[in-house]
Amino acid sequence: MKTEMVEKIKNDPNYIELVSKRTKFALILTVIMMVVYFAFILVIAFEPSLLGTPLSSDTVTTVGIPVGMGVIVFAFILTGIYTRRANSEFDDLTNKIKESVKDI
Repeated sequence: MKTEMVEKIKNDPNYIELVSKRTKFALILTVIMMVVYFAFILVIAFEPSLLGTPLSSDTVTTVGIPVGMGVIVFAFILTGIYTRRANSEFDDLTNKIKESVKDI
């Protein structure tokens, strides 16, 4: 890549906005996921009987199984949220950046 193009991209307000928004959004989603995951792990560590309680008296499946599956599903939901925003707002900004350096 040409140095001139790199400098133009770095100084483009759309690029600065893209990096800022994408980083902030990714950090927010990361913190949310970390809170959910570590809350699950802390419950396992300090109150295992809570998740070890059977769902009903005649089953061996415990509360921890659907809660653990919920943590995994929650991760997929957050990934979907990020992907949706990336495919709309972030892609629009990326296309604006590409158009601004097309002539170089």
